Amino acid sequence: MRSVVLFIAVSVDGYIADTCNSVKWIKGQDDSVEMKDTYSAFFDTIDTIVMGNRTYKQIVTELSPDIWPYSGAKTYVITHSPMSDTRDIVFSSEDPCSLIENLRNHSGKDIWICGGADVVNQLLKKDLIDRFHIAIIPVMTGGGVKLFEETGHSLNLRMVDTITYNGVVETVYERRFPRCVQLGEC
Repeated sequence: MRSVVLFIAVSVDGYIADTCNSVKWIKGQDDSVEMKDTYSAFFDTIDTIVMGNRTYKQIVTELSPDIWPYSGAKTYVITHSPMSDTRDIVFSSEDPCSLIENLRNHSGKDIWICGGADVVNQLLKKDLIDRFHIAIIPVMTGGGVKLFEETGHSLNLRMVDTITYNGVVETVYERRFPRCVQLGEC
């Protein structure tokens, strides 16, 4: 079964976008120092991306307006607005949890949860994220879009890796127990 991976950047105070819904603050503490590229190795492990409509709009308007940055992977955008699919992008009104359950049963590489917070939190409430790769950026935004909401249950994790560079701390956690044990279903 394919793993579902949250790969995302977050401020020290827990936000994935600031009060203006911008992510321009995602950078290291010293602009003259080149950032370490952990993304390329990660991208090689996935072939499917799931994101919400606000994340999609942010990518195509702010982050990469001229070219789709995830070419070669199938992207599913969760939206209730009617939009036309492209070769790389499928617009879906399907519940994110149902979509993930369906996708993880097909063969392929891992599935990347790219954002946003609403999609992430729906998946967390159903315990559908297997690995958390979180880059903590050296900034406190003071508000904005909070990454994690209360889920009503705990999730035991095991640290797999930690990387630090230019003030950024990337942590990778996996669930400590198989999903069925975590949910008491085994």
